[in-house]
Order: sequence, then C-alpha cells, then structure tokens
Amino acid sequence: MSEQLQRSIVITGTSSGIGYATAKLLVERGFQVFGSVRSEKDADHTSQTLGSNFCPLIFDVTDQPSVQKAADVVRERLGQRCLFALINNAGIEMTGPLAYLPVDRFRTQLEVNLIGVLSVTQAFLPLLGTEAHRIGSPGRIINISSMLGRLAVPFVGAYCASKFGLEGLSDTLRREMRLFGIDVIVVEPGAVVTPIWDKAEGKMLQEYPHTPYQHSLTKFVETAMKSGREGFPASKVAELLERILSTKRPKARYTLIPKKFVEYTIPRLLPARTLDYFMNKYLGISAVRRER
Repeated sequence: MSEQLQRSIVITGTSSGIGYATAKLLVERGFQVFGSVRSEKDADHTSQTLGSNFCPLIFDVTDQPSVQKAADVVRERLGQRCLFALINNAGIEMTGPLAYLPVDRFRTQLEVNLIGVLSVTQAFLPLLGTEAHRIGSPGRIINISSMLGRLAVPFVGAYCASKFGLEGLSDTLRREMRLFGIDVIVVEPGAVVTPIWDKAEGKMLQEYPHTPYQHSLTKFVETAMKSGREGFPASKVAELLERILSTKRPKARYTLIPKKFVEYTIPRLLPARTLDYFMNKYLGISAVRRER
C-alpha cells in the first residue's frame, strides 16, 4: 500500500457542495475518505458515486452519541495509525433580521456551525494524535469558516456569529494543540455555488413579510442569490483543501473569495462607521425619524 493510500481523512457534510466535491477529489487522489451524511439514502448515493475509497458515516454533528459512534468506526478501521486530517465542513445558514429571528433558530445555527465543530473535533482528537501510542505523524484539522467570519453583513447575523465564533475557536485550538503537534487551519471561502443558496432563496421574504426591513430584504436576497450563483464552484475549494493537505507547512488561514479586493479587502480596511454607511445605503436601510 502506498503512503498516500494510508492517509485517512474525515470530512463532515459530504452529501453535497464543498464536502462532496472535496471527498470526490481526495478519493481520486488515493486518500481513504470517511464522510458524514445524515441519512441512509445519502450514504447509499455517496458510496455508489465515490467508490471503495469512500466510507459513509451516518451522523448529525449536533448528536453527540452518533458522532462518537462514527469515531469508533474510524478507530476500528485505522487500527493504531493516526488519522491524517479532519475537515469540519458541515454547516447551515439561518437568515433574517436579528430583531425578528426566532431565538431557537439562532441557537440551532450555533449548535450546527460552532458547537457541532467542537463536538466532532473532540471525538476525533484521540485519532488525530492526542493518544500518544498512535503510529505516524499527528494529523491536521481544517475548519471551513467563511468570509462572513470576519466581515459582518446585515440579515445573516446568526451565520456571522457562528463563523466569527469558529474563527476564535480555531485560533485557540491551534495554540492549544501545539502540545500534541496537531495543526489547525481555517479556510474562509466567499460565495461558492452550493445548494445552501437554493435552500435559502425566498425564505426571508416569506418569513419576514411585514417587518420594516421588507424593502431591504428584497434587495439583499437579490444580491445574495446573484453572488452565490456567480461564485466559485465547490471544486475550487476542494482543490485548495487538497493543496493544504499536501503542504508541509500550511498557513494558519486561507481565503478564497471572488473579487476579493473589492468585496473583502477594502471593506475590512474601512472604519466601522464608514462601512456601516455604505452597506446601509446599498440595502436601503435608513433611520426612521421619530418626534422627540
């Protein structure tokens, strides 16, 4: 068996989008990929399309017992070898103005995108190398964040909160994991063509029809859908992830953003109040004058 074939990787959220594209590419490169899906149907589909180097793991990142059960399956398959990498990719997006977003949705957003990452990471850390007896070099953790993890935008506040939190979690974890030689890398994609856009389209307008934000939400949805469908293909993120896995000394953070200078670099350089002004002007969010 070649050295590369001995490399095993766990990826969460492989039924579609970035997770599926990454699993497909890495399988083609000879890696053994364990990919999480949430149903038997998705497990059958991914197994059939990705081949024998792919092993589906059925679990939800918010269900800790099922996460641990999946880790036990990988442990049995690895024997004494180290897991080469864990890619925390699974995520959802809850949209809507924070003043009207139900708190249970905000909580679900954090459960999946942030707490779920910690749950999965803790379950697989022993296989990545916190267990001293494992054979091979300690593994890597790659957390899929977003450009919205460092640039807050109206109407995706819950998503931004989860990704801002993931950025902090990742930096802390990277510094703590130095004790074990386990590296932690963050990837911050911009707009990527994935089913998350199709799932989001129309929801905000249907769910918040009679709020003061109705006009601004219409503008936002039009812009977000256009940006999402004109973004990078998921395969481009997969290619970046493969390069990170192949790099001996990867950077701590990678961005992959269409029109990066205009959409990301300049906004992050502007003073906060100036950026507020331009965002609100574009979306038509203006203060309501009230009599004193």
